[in-house]
Order: sequence, then structure tokens, then C-alpha cells
Amino acid sequence: MKLGRFQIDFRRIGIILGITILLFLIMDFNNRMEELTRLQNEAATVRAQATGVMVTQFALQTEVAYATSAAAAEAWAREQNRMAQEGDVVIIPLPQPGATLPPTLVPTPIQNDLTKWDVWLDLLFGE
Repeated sequence: MKLGRFQIDFRRIGIILGITILLFLIMDFNNRMEELTRLQNEAATVRAQATGVMVTQFALQTEVAYATSAAAAEAWAREQNRMAQEGDVVIIPLPQPGATLPPTLVPTPIQNDLTKWDVWLDLLFGE
């Protein structure tokens, strides 16, 4: 078909239109693949966090099971509260007769004879 000086070829217009549509489809596919990769990385991160949380939960459940057991109560009473069970022989070590006990050192408080003016001068000028 001829339109003035220009020759219109519908075949070429169809080919150009097809290539244009194909380019848009390829660009959309590329965007979707980038989104898929991002979501897969995010899913892997979330899976790793979930595994860490499950391991922590298992460890805490184990600690709670031990803490609520009779063995834990007995261990606490014997080791930290120094309790004895019926039938136990309690032994309290005493120093040998004539041995001198080490003196208990009591720190002496330091008397500070600074006036408020001296404190301010020290703060401002570092003297």
C-alpha cells in the first residue's frame, strides 16, 4: 500500500510489533527472575533463623525440665544452701588448736579535706 511518498509494508510493521512485544516479555521475565532469586535468598535466611529458634527452644525446654526436677532441687540445697539430708553426717572443718586465724582487713576510709572551691578549680583547670 502506498500513502503519498511512503510505502507501507504490513509485513514489516508486524515483524517490528512482534519484536517489540517479545522485548517487553523478556524484560518482564527478567524482573520476575530477579524477584524469585531475592525471595529464595530471603526464604533461606528465614529458614536459618527458624532453625536457630528451634534449637534455642529445645535447649530452654531441657533446662526447664532439669530445673523442675528433684535432682536440681537437691543439688541446689546441698551445694548452695548447705542443707543436709536425713542420715548425712555433717562435717565442719575447724582450725587446729593454737593456730592463728588470718586477720580480716578493714579498709580505712580516706579523709578528703578539699573545699568546694578546690574541687571546682581541679575540674576546670586540672591542677
